[in-house]
Amino acid sequence: MKFRNMMIPILMSSILLSGCGNGGSGSQSDNGKMRKDLTAQTVAHEMGIGLNLGNTFESFWQDTNNKTSGASTIGDNTPSDYETCWGAIVTTQECIDGMKNAGFNTVRIPVYWGNMMADDGTYTINEDYMNRVQEVVDYCRNDGLYVVLNVHHYDEFLIKNHSKDEVLKASAHVWEQIAEHFKGYSDYLVFEGYNEALGTVPEGENLSEDEIYSYVNDMNQVFVDTVRASGGNNENRILIASGYWTNIDNTTKDKFVMPTDTAQNKMMVSVHYIDNSIFWMNQIGNARWLEYSTGQCDELKDRFTADGIPVFVGECTAMYANAKESHIIKNAEHSDSSECLQIILDMAVDYGFVPVIWDTHDNSNTTNFYSRTEYKIRNDSDQAVVTEVAGRIAGK
Repeated sequence: MKFRNMMIPILMSSILLSGCGNGGSGSQSDNGKMRKDLTAQTVAHEMGIGLNLGNTFESFWQDTNNKTSGASTIGDNTPSDYETCWGAIVTTQECIDGMKNAGFNTVRIPVYWGNMMADDGTYTINEDYMNRVQEVVDYCRNDGLYVVLNVHHYDEFLIKNHSKDEVLKASAHVWEQIAEHFKGYSDYLVFEGYNEALGTVPEGENLSEDEIYSYVNDMNQVFVDTVRASGGNNENRILIASGYWTNIDNTTKDKFVMPTDTAQNKMMVSVHYIDNSIFWMNQIGNARWLEYSTGQCDELKDRFTADGIPVFVGECTAMYANAKESHIIKNAEHSDSSECLQIILDMAVDYGFVPVIWDTHDNSNTTNFYSRTEYKIRNDSDQAVVTEVAGRIAGK
C-alpha cells in the first residue's frame, strides 16, 4: 500500500558519498569535508532508510551507587565487555558491510558514555571506549554511510540522580568531549542529542508541565550550544534535537521548542515509533492502525516539516510478529509482518521522514531483523521491502 507523497520539496545533492581520505581527527575512512550550503532537508533525503546498532554500545550494567557513571565495572573493563553485555557480538567491518549491501544508508549508534567512566565526578569519557566507538564509526564511513551518534540511557541516569544544574553541566561536558573528538569528521557524521529520556524527572520531584518542557528545551539547547562552540566542522554539522520522550504527541506541542542555532538550516527533530500506542495494544494491521499512524504523521508534518525541520524517526518497529508474540490484530486486513513494515516505511518516506529500524542482536539469532553473523537481513520478504523502499528514495 502506498501513501500519497506529502513531502515538502527537497533539494537533491549532486555530491556523491565519499568513503576514504583523512579526517581532522585522524580517521582514514572519512575525508573531513563539509559540503557547501548543505541543508538538513538534503541530508534527510540522502539518509534513506537507517538501521540501529541496538543493545550494543548503549548496553550497561546499572549501579546507581556510582554517582558519576551509573554503571558497574564488567569483566576486564575493556570496551568489548560493555559492547557485548546485552547479548551483542563484537561489531565488525563485515557486519557494517552487510548493512550497506542490504540497502541501508544510515547507521544509528546509540552509546552509553558512562561505561568505563571513573566515579570521580568529572564525567570524563574513557579514552579506550571513545576510540572503540570511533572505530565503528569508521567502519560505517568506509562504506560511505551516514552515522548518527547520540547519548543513550546515560541521559536518563543523570536526570534521575542529579539536580537539573548538575545534569546540564554534565551533559555539556559529555558533549564537549564527543564534539572535540569527532570535530574533524565530515557532514556524514550527525549528532543526536539524547534518546528517550527528556521529559523524565527524578523520583519524588513534582514538576509542572511547563517546568518539564523547560527542562527538555534546556537540555537540547545545551547540546546544540556545546557542539557549535567546539568549532571545526561542528560549527555546521547537522544536529538532531530529541523530542519529549521522543513521543510524537508530546513533541508536537507548542511547549516543545527547537533550540536556537548559530548555523542555518542544520537541525532535525527526533521521535520514535509512528504507530507506538497501537503497537502496544496489539492492534496492528487494521483501519484503526492506519488512521492512527497517518494522524501521527500529520501532527509531525504540521509541526515540523511544514516549517522546514526534517523529522528523524530514530526507532521504527522491525518485526510486527514473531515466534514469541504478535502485535497484529486477529483477522486484520494487513496480517503479514513484512507487509506492515512496508506500510510504515512507505508512510514515513512519503511524509519526508527518515525511518531508522530498531534492531538488536541476541545469541539465538532468532528475534533480530538483521543477522550480524550472516551479514544480511534474516527474512527474504523483509529484505524485499528494504530494497524496494530504498530504491524508491534513491529514485526521487
